[in-house]
Parts: sequence; structure tokens; C-alpha cells
Amino acid sequence: MALSRTEIVNRSNEKRGIRQKGFKLPLEVIAEIERLSEQHGIPQNQLIIQAVACFKQLTSSSS
Repeated sequence: MALSRTEIVNRSNEKRGIRQKGFKLPLEVIAEIERLSEQHGIPQNQLIIQAVACFKQLTSSSS
């Protein structure tokens, strides 16, 4: 039996170590993510990945 498109995408994401995550954020935060992403020429997910890495670095250095 052939796999559905969703099953194919899910298997591909699993192989790449990726999982979808959804958040409910204030509109102002969403607008800021969009603005920064466009300003720096990077995808929104990459902006968030970099923000988490910076936060991790800040919190680990202040401990």
C-alpha cells in the first residue's frame, strides 16, 4: 500500500531529526519575529534557533 503524503513527510522529518512545534504568541511577538527574519535575511525558524542558542549561552555563563 502506498504511503500518504503526510506519512512520507513525517518519515522524512523523523530521519532529519525535525519535529513540528506550534506556539500561540502575541501578535506583537510574531510581528517582531517576521521583521527580524526579513531584516537579517534568514528564515523565521532559523531566527528562533539562534535566539534559543543565545539564551542558552547567556544563562549558562551567568550560573
